[in-house]
Formats: sequence, structure tokens, C-alpha cells
Amino acid sequence: MTKSELIQRLAEMYPDPRLYHRDFERVVNKVFDEISAALARGDRVELRGFGAFSVRARGERVGRNPRTGESVNVAKKHLPFFKTGKELRERINQG
Repeated sequence: MTKSELIQRLAEMYPDPRLYHRDFERVVNKVFDEISAALARGDRVELRGFGAFSVRARGERVGRNPRTGESVNVAKKHLPFFKTGKELRERINQG
């Protein structure tokens, strides 16, 4: 599901004449912006039953250029990480 599909689905689920498509788009964008901002600060974001977003550090390492096989130094970096919640795992594995 893409972000635009999520917005469309929410608009269909909550048909209120006072709410426009752009209102749902603002809400979805704000939620994603807040999650991104929290991760950028190094915070953890937990959505009970769904999962938790966090940031993990990857140390500096030596990698290989797949085209030439040459050794390449890869700098230390931080990456987003998502761990599913128990309810989501159970829901996915029901079938």
C-alpha cells in the first residue's frame, strides 16, 4: 500500500462531508513527519500492537565494490529499524 492509497482508504472509511481528501493527507503526512523527527532525534516510537521504530548504529567497515571487487571503506551510519508488535505478528500468521 502506498501513502496515497492509505489516504484514499481513510477517506473512504470516514466519509464526512466536513473532511476533504487534503485533510486526510495532512493527517497522514503529520504522523509520518513526527515519526521521522523522533527518529532523527534518536528517540524510539512505539505504536502499541503494531510495532516500534528505532535507530540503530552501524559501525565503520570495509566493503567490496561488486563491480571491481576493490575494497571500499564504508563510513559509520545510523539506520531506521522496525520491530513488529505481538498483535501484528499474530494477525499476519493467522492464515
